[in-house]
Formats: sequence, C-alpha cells, structure tokens
Amino acid sequence: MISPSFRKLLESKGTVKVGTFIGEFTTPGIGQILKVSGCDFAMVDMEHTGFSFETVKQTLRSLHDAGVASMTRPPSKEYHHIARLCDMGAQGIMPPMISTAEEARRIVSYMKYPPSGIRGCAPGLAHDDYRTGPVDEKLNAANEKTSLVALIESVEGVENIDEIAAVEGVDCLWIGHFDLSCSLSIPGQFDNSDFVSAVEQVIAASKSHNKPLGRLVPTVEEGVFLFRQGLDMILYSMDVGLLRQALTEGTAALKSQCR
Repeated sequence: MISPSFRKLLESKGTVKVGTFIGEFTTPGIGQILKVSGCDFAMVDMEHTGFSFETVKQTLRSLHDAGVASMTRPPSKEYHHIARLCDMGAQGIMPPMISTAEEARRIVSYMKYPPSGIRGCAPGLAHDDYRTGPVDEKLNAANEKTSLVALIESVEGVENIDEIAAVEGVDCLWIGHFDLSCSLSIPGQFDNSDFVSAVEQVIAASKSHNKPLGRLVPTVEEGVFLFRQGLDMILYSMDVGLLRQALTEGTAALKSQCR
C-alpha cells in the first residue's frame, strides 16, 4: 500500500482536516483505531515525550498502513533528527520554535534531496515504502512528499511571520498556543488581547501567502471557532486527555448512579 500523503491534505485548503495528538500511547493498532474514528492525520510528538526513534518508526508505519497521514515533531531542529525522521517515513515535519525565515530555509534544506537541499540519499527505505525504482524519480517524489510545518510559538516567530510564510518549502503554519502565551509573558491567557493580536497576525499571514494553518484544540467548540477564523488543520485533543476525559466521565457516572 502506498502511504497517504500529508501534503495532499494541505492541498485541500479551506476544508477542515481533523487529527489527534499521539504523545503517550502507541500500539500496533493505533493507526486503525484512528482511521475508524475518522481521523485524517495524526501528530506524533518527540519533543515532550519519551518516544524513541524506533517507537516513532513503528507508529508511522501503523498510521500509513491504515490510511492516516502523519505529522511528526522532532526533539530539535538539528539535521540528524530531521533527516532521520524523513527516512523513517514522516510526511510532515514540525520542528519546535521556528522564529526566522533563515531557520525555516535551513530546515527545508535538511528535508530535501539535492538540488533542493542537502538531505543524505537513502532510497528504498520506509519513506518510499521500501520500493525499488529509478533513483532520480524516487528523490524527486520524496522532495514532493515531505512538508515543513512552521510551528510559530514565540514573539520572534510572530514578528517574522510574513517572511517565514513566504519561504519556499514551508507548506503549513501552526500556532503553538501554550509556548506563544508564555513568550508573551501571559502563560495560558488565551483571551488576553496580546495573544489574540498575535494569533490574528499569524492568520493574516496564512491568508496572504495561501498557506494552511493549524492548532491543537482541547474542545470541539474551540475547533469550530478557530475554523471559522481561518484555521483548517485541527488537531483535536491528545491521547492522554481523551482517555482521562472519557474515563473521568464514565467513572463519575457509574459512582453517582450505582447506589
């Protein structure tokens, strides 16, 4: 089976794409579980989790075989993390704290094979579903498939958002709302006018440069609100939160009614 493409999701700008965050629980069945639940994509996180590269590689294969596109956050912006994830089959790469256009261009070069970048050549591995074929065709296909998601989560990133959005190879913008609020010295104050203004600047840049825009949301209501503001990549909750919420509601209901 040829893996579904995260880039294809990005090309359908204006229609909502819904995924979820994998940061704690992985299982051989995770891809199929997300697929039957209606997820278009999943984010696999390495920045704030204990996931190893081997764990992420197995998770990506489960997602792709089930028909769920992937976005992966590496633990850093370094070449050896980003290029390795690309070789493992990560389709969308979202490194932490993109703050300047220069940073974005450098990361694009890590993700792309020559002449578009400096990524080391490794055909016939997970990223092209272990298929054989002409090397030039495989490298071109890999360059087309891999997408950089620019995670904006600092004051500097917001200040440079137009330049970042204009970089060739930046295929999507993403708001890191918690870190952005901390960078603004208003941690968790998402109704604060400074935070609202920063988000509006990112939304304006996404529209100006015709780039998809996404964010993690804790509730359906917030996701709907942000979609109407112009965000079309909606990451609904995370594995820990979904389990905790469902279990809390279920145990509370049972304890209150079984008397």
